Amino acid sequence: MSVDPRESQPNPQGSRIDPYVGSYAARAAGMVASEVRALFAVASRPEVVSLAGGMPNISALPLDTLGELAQQVVVEQGRTALQYGSAQGDPVLRQQICEVMALEEIDASPDDVIVTVGSQQALDLITKVFVDPGDVVLTEGPTYVTAINTFAAYQARIEHVVMDDDGVVPEALEERLADLARDGVRVKFFYTVPTFNNPAGVTLSAERRRRVMEICERFNLLVVEDNPYGLLRYEGDPVRPLRADSERNVIYLGSFSKTLSPGFRIGWALAPSAVRDKLVLAAESAMLSHSNFNQAVVGRYLATQPWAEQIKEFNEMYRARRDAMLAGLEALMPSGCSWTRPEGGFFVWATVPEGINVKSMLPRAVNERVAYVPGTGFYYGGGGQRNMRLSFCYPTPEQIREGVRRLVGVLEGEIELRDTFGGVSASGGRGGEAPAPDLP
Repeated sequence: MSVDPRESQPNPQGSRIDPYVGSYAARAAGMVASEVRALFAVASRPEVVSLAGGMPNISALPLDTLGELAQQVVVEQGRTALQYGSAQGDPVLRQQICEVMALEEIDASPDDVIVTVGSQQALDLITKVFVDPGDVVLTEGPTYVTAINTFAAYQARIEHVVMDDDGVVPEALEERLADLARDGVRVKFFYTVPTFNNPAGVTLSAERRRRVMEICERFNLLVVEDNPYGLLRYEGDPVRPLRADSERNVIYLGSFSKTLSPGFRIGWALAPSAVRDKLVLAAESAMLSHSNFNQAVVGRYLATQPWAEQIKEFNEMYRARRDAMLAGLEALMPSGCSWTRPEGGFFVWATVPEGINVKSMLPRAVNERVAYVPGTGFYYGGGGQRNMRLSFCYPTPEQIREGVRRLVGVLEGEIELRDTFGGVSASGGRGGEAPAPDLP
């Protein structure tokens, strides 16, 4: 019997058939790549102005100084910095983290701090410790894209609470909690980015913070406060973090990714003592210990460099970029559009006219050499079809102005098509699709 030689040769391109498809855990079903991820490979080309990713701009960092500090750590602390460490994190760095949080009036003990691999790992550990499949997690709507991915991976039931320009609406939060309580459903925690929200750019007002915490305390609800942007304020008066006024009900997440560099991958969680112990155990099972080397370099930076002045330099740089985006939108956006006006952080949340679906529009935008993130990725189960997240942190002001010009050209073309042929479908909700993990 002859054998077709093609059947005996390995496929040089590999196989798309997954032989383990029947072996994965049920939670893996939600780990599906976003259909827009492929577009971001195109959007990374140099000719494309990307208003999409939230990458910090590290051009103002003193790289020579950081190199010298890294060398000092190897020479002077190498025997410990290159060894295993503690899952809770270096005690000296935890004390320094408390000093950083004190800038926002948070009074904390280093014993209650756990260092994490960015604040994203803290969010993963919290979800692992608190959430069983089917448990409810409340979030703002819209909310941080990778938080949705994390909650979905642990098979949480994600419920959104509406926001406006002053942050989450307390009455909507209270009503949702009351409805769930009547149904006998216990909510595990409320996840919030109250200061310079990702993606909306809005800040929860001081009065609403008081009201939100009163509601959560009445329902005995844990609050997970994610605050990576709090020190990146470009105008207006600082607002106290939720944790500054509530030690018992708030787990606070912070990060050096935005105020130093994401490459060090150092964040932290400040948690009540009992929760902290659970998080440390979960961290040990996940990665045994942190990088002593990265912690030592960051610790030296905080101990020897004017890091608060460096943050001020970042703020000046980001303010110019924020102003360029807002000025461009104000000058060029067609009627029927609106957008938020952030006092800090990285993002503007834009809303386009009825009948325009920004997810459907994205391929045409990339073809015109501009990229953004469709709002659908920031909701679980649908929403955001008329919204887009515009990031101003990485491009130069000149690139931002050109990116807005290109974006407006695409949008005007979509409006003309709508007026000629009628509105497009508003479908395109997230459903079971997991958002791309590379959109901080």
